[in-house]
This record gives sequence, C-alpha cells and structure tokens, in this order.
Amino acid sequence: MERRIDRGQEVIRARPRGLRTLADLIDLHIDDMLEVRKPLRRSRPYTLELLRRQLGTVPIDRVGRDMLVDYGRRRAREGADPVTVSSELSHINTIVTHAAAVHGIAISKEPIELARVALRRLGLVGKGRVRDRRPTQAELDALIAHLDGNPRQLIPVGRIVRFAVATAMRQSEIAAILWRDVDDRLCTVIVRDRKDPKNKEVNYQRVPLIALTGYDAWAVLQEQRPATNGIRLSVPAVCELCAHRRRTGH
Repeated sequence: MERRIDRGQEVIRARPRGLRTLADLIDLHIDDMLEVRKPLRRSRPYTLELLRRQLGTVPIDRVGRDMLVDYGRRRAREGADPVTVSSELSHINTIVTHAAAVHGIAISKEPIELARVALRRLGLVGKGRVRDRRPTQAELDALIAHLDGNPRQLIPVGRIVRFAVATAMRQSEIAAILWRDVDDRLCTVIVRDRKDPKNKEVNYQRVPLIALTGYDAWAVLQEQRPATNGIRLSVPAVCELCAHRRRTGH
C-alpha cells in the first residue's frame, strides 16, 4: 500500500469474492463498520434486517429503478408512511455507495435516485410533518387511566407516560436509565447515548428532573424506586421483577 502511494497509484482494497445479492452488500457494509469500530446503532440494524428479508435475494445487477419503485409501492400498501419508505431508500443508497466507494463494486446509485423521484411524485416518500398539537390533560388522564386499569399490565406504563411527558425523553432513553446515573442532590439524571442527528458517537447528557408540564419528573422517579429496590429504573428490570413475582408468588 505504501509503495503504491509513493508511486502515486490508487490504493484499492481487494474486492471480496462471492458477492451476488443485496444481502451480500448489506453484510459487507455491516462487517466493514465493525472492522473500523463503528457498530450500527439505533434503528439501523432493524432497517437493514428488514431490507435483508424483503430484498436480500435480489441480484446486485437487478437493483434498478423499477424494482425499487415496486418495493416502495409494496411498503406503502403494508402501511409504511412516506418517512419510513424514504429512510429505507436512504439505507439502500448507503449500502450501494459503500460497496462502490470502498470496494470498487460496479453498481450505480442513479436507479435509486430515479426511484426516489418517482416515489416522491407518487406521494410515497417525503419528509415528516411538523407537529404542533399537544395532548390535552383530559386525553392524558384517559390514556393513563386505561393503562393503569389493565389488571394484567405489570409494567408501570402509566408512570412511564407521566415521566415521558415531564422529561420529553424517548422510551428507549427512559428504559435505559440506571439508578447510579441519578443525582439526588442536583435532581438530575444522565441519559446515555442520547439520539442526536449531529452527534453519532457517545452522547451522554445530564437532564434536570423538573415540574413544568403538570407532572413532577423527580416525584415520578421516586415512585419507581420501591418497585426496583433502588437497583434500576428501567423497564427491563421491572419485567424481570414481575417475572420473579409470578414464579414465586411474592
């Protein structure tokens, strides 16, 4: 490699053998990301697994406009909204771009762009709509009452809803909170790996637990402490505790 650089020649990685289908390109992308210590995070593993199931058997040379437009139509019939279809096309574009740029695989991005244009004209891909409506207190009360009124519901979903409203945290963020991340003096909690489109790496944030929405986040947090014996706030721990109670009767 150094000799080729000294000669001013292009440095090309050896092309992997046996690449025949889109699933092969997906696996190649995942393996390369792991090799450079950039494992897939958030929703990407789910989306790539979906693409593997839906389009994995498609030969590389058959990844064309018609096929992608048909895929977008099918996903829309299945209930996928324009934002979801757009995201899936973006993932396909990433996979194809990676294969062409990193491994020199002869596959064009143009069919993907043409398919996006076609699906946009059909209204099947697009951006998310701005939401400016907030739920009323009566709606929240009805929702929480319904969740807490289910005798078979062991997870404290109503409490989770109140905490979410009070903190604006995502479900995944709430479910991952550890008691050791709670600061009793400052009334704050550390949210680990918080989603941020501008910061893809480790993103820890200290969030104040305040009462500005009609719910007191700190008070809701303290309600959860007895349920987890001060070990963990998260939903998985509550599930484990509930399973233990079902097995032992305690």
